[in-house]
Amino acid sequence: MLRTKALRKIFITTLSMFIILTVFSLPTFSNENTLRTNLEVETPSTLKTNYIYLLNEDNYLVRASIFIESQKEEEVIFEILNNLMDKTNNKIPTGLKGLIPKKTVVKEIIVNNGIATINFSQEFLTVKKDIEKQMFTSIVYSLLELKNIKGVMLLVEGTTITNYPNSQEKLPAILDKKIGINNNYLLTSRENISKVVVYYLEDIEDTLYYVPVTKYLNDDRDKIKIIIEELTTSYIYEPNLMSFLDNKVELLNYYEENDVLFLNFNDYLYNNDDKILEEVLYSIAYSVFDNYNVNMVMFEVNDKKVKYISRADI
Repeated sequence: MLRTKALRKIFITTLSMFIILTVFSLPTFSNENTLRTNLEVETPSTLKTNYIYLLNEDNYLVRASIFIESQKEEEVIFEILNNLMDKTNNKIPTGLKGLIPKKTVVKEIIVNNGIATINFSQEFLTVKKDIEKQMFTSIVYSLLELKNIKGVMLLVEGTTITNYPNSQEKLPAILDKKIGINNNYLLTSRENISKVVVYYLEDIEDTLYYVPVTKYLNDDRDKIKIIIEELTTSYIYEPNLMSFLDNKVELLNYYEENDVLFLNFNDYLYNNDDKILEEVLYSIAYSVFDNYNVNMVMFEVNDKKVKYISRADI
């Protein structure tokens, strides 16, 4: 009798342990495991993301994120250039494409003193005339997103490119952001010309992307005034581009101190839910960083600090 009870107790204990171990070994399905959109999805520690500039259907270069597997600088550059090729690539977001002719070979990459020198094969020069400027800009701006790259030199079969292949328009030997991106000329005279980069948004396949536009206009005001006016205007010159900044937003005052640009707005910086949209903050911050040599933008509402974005954050 005692032996039977002992065996029964052992069986029940063993069965209980089996059930407990089975339950804890099953995968959990909580909200934390839900796939998040865009870059919020968690990635393995060996992967990182980089911004590159791809062409949309309206012939504008769009800032997009891709996953980069490489670690060494030259290998990262090679991977970026591979994603800028005009070929089928499942890493590229839908609705965007690369511009480098698909048969082009990257023959050599050298990085020295912040200058990335890229030697392409002859096929690089077969780019079509109507997209050649966007191709050069796409390469330059994509590589300048890398922290240590300050300029780009492009070669074909060992010879430095000093002009666009088709138009023969001259190019400096070392390229940087001075070439502009999505250039828009709104000039009425040759005097008081300002070059201002403004970041808009575009919805492509239900995903928002930032689109920088370099505007050339006759306006001698401080660039931040032009930026805010461009983002708050009810009419945007660029098709399919938009801004979420309310047209009632006013920049009350601003000043620069210790590499920080302080921007003080009225209450309309908040939306109807008393929140400031991330798209509003980053459109302004990206625009500031492309026009001012500062490391942080401090947002204020009626002299009260509400948010800051540093260059390192982006």
